[in-house]
Parts: sequence; structure tokens; C-alpha cells
Amino acid sequence: MPIKEKGYTHWEGELKKSRYPWIPITRKGIKLAFKKKFFKFTFFLTLIPAIVYLAGIYISERLEDFAFLVENSKSVSFLKINPGYFNSYFTQDFLLFMIVVVLVFCGAGLISDDLRYNSLQLYFSRPITKKDYFLGKASVIAFFLFILTLIPGIIFMLMKIIFSGNLRFISDYPWLILSVIGYSFFITGFFAFYTLFVSSVNKNRRYVSILMFGIFIFSDILYGIFKGIFESEYFSLLSIKANIKQVGAAFFGQKLPHNVPWIYSFLVLLFICALAGFVLNKKVRGVEVAQ
Repeated sequence: MPIKEKGYTHWEGELKKSRYPWIPITRKGIKLAFKKKFFKFTFFLTLIPAIVYLAGIYISERLEDFAFLVENSKSVSFLKINPGYFNSYFTQDFLLFMIVVVLVFCGAGLISDDLRYNSLQLYFSRPITKKDYFLGKASVIAFFLFILTLIPGIIFMLMKIIFSGNLRFISDYPWLILSVIGYSFFITGFFAFYTLFVSSVNKNRRYVSILMFGIFIFSDILYGIFKGIFESEYFSLLSIKANIKQVGAAFFGQKLPHNVPWIYSFLVLLFICALAGFVLNKKVRGVEVAQ
């Protein structure tokens, strides 16, 4: 009985590259984040400061209806809507801490899971580059951080104009919108590098989550220890949180919280990003796709 062999013909179609091949990576990362237990509740808690500050803008334009607040000098000072008000929102301890919490949910496994399940070969067996891979992963972080920084900042400005009924706020601080956009992109870029860097150092997502928290918190503890011993503000450069506050104050033209040139803090954060980029480039190795 004759045996027939079934051969395979070479595909002769045209390989079309998408302009944005990283979008499916981003979409999948966002969906996985919302499926995690307690993430929705945690993300809502992170939005509470934005709601409070938005209410503050409304109250500042209706002080006659909230006369009991005028009696408290601290409340009146807080309700002065100026660049300091925006700086207070963007650099508050609670928001920065909750950003790290959100990053643990949505970012800890972005690369560590791929390393654990050897998924990198699957990614790079498709017509995407290492740049597309990183952009897709970083966009997951950008999605959540823009909701916490860029979008609230713009809404604050719009609501201030709407509640006041004039454009005086814009004429007084025409540069503020650039500060909001610039700082939002800066802090988002930093945390994107920070998260992907920590996520790439180990295949265990739980270990990565602990490390992500540990580096952020321990850097601040280290600053407190050395400052207490040597009484020098320059040890604030050891703290990620302190450096972010320094840069934030510079963006919004406010008094620096530490007696250290803000450019030093900027360079420290930039160095961390450069180091993260170097490590990521070494850890994530792609393969060429036969075309």
C-alpha cells in the first residue's frame, strides 16, 4: 500500500508590521492588573487625595458657604490655590506611598512573570523588537500613573477656571500647565524604569514586590539614620522619596524641602533610570524573527 507524504509549502504572503505592536502588551497588562484581588479597592484609595484636593478647589471659591473653615488659619492657607497647592498634591507622602502600592499590583510581574515562564521567546518570535516590548510594559505603568498625576493636575486647573468663572488663574500662572505635564511625565518615567528594573531582577513576583517596597522605604530610613548621625541635608540624596520631593518643588517653583540643590536630586533619579535601562537591556534578550 503506497504511503503518501504530506509536505509543507513555504508561506509566500506579505508580512505587515503594525505601527503600534506594543499595544496588545499594554492592553493585556492593564486587564491582568484589574483582575488581581483587592486592586480595584486599592486603586480607589489612591484616588482619594485627588478627590479631596478637587473639593478644596471648590471650597476655595465658596468660602462664604464654608465659614467655619475660615476660623482655622491652616485651612485658609491650604485653600489658597497656587503652584504650592499643586506641589502639595503631587509630592505628598500618601500619594507617593500609594503609587508604589499600585506599582506592586500592576508592575511587579511585568517582566518577572515572563522570565519565570520563559515567555520572552514567545514575544520575540513575533515581529516586535526589544523597544516595542519595553514600551508595551512601560505603558502599563504610564496608564495608571497618568490617572494619578497628569489627569488630576489638568482637572484641577480646569475646575479652578470653571468654579472661578474667569481666566485669572491662567494669567497669574501661565507656566503651571507645563509644570503639571512635565512633572507628571518625569515621575511616570522614573517609576516606569524603577518598576521594570526591579521586576527584572528575579523570577519570583512576591520577592519582587517586597524588593520594590523595600528599596523605596529603606532608602528613606537610610537617609534618616545618616542625617541623625552627621546632621547633613545632603544625605537626603539617598532617599528616593526625598529626591522626588526636591524635583517636584523645583518644577512648581516652591521652596525646596531640603537645603540641597535640586539638580543633584534630579541627577540621582536620572542615574537610577540609566542604571535600570542598562540592566534591562542585559536581562531581556531577544531573537531575530525569520521573515
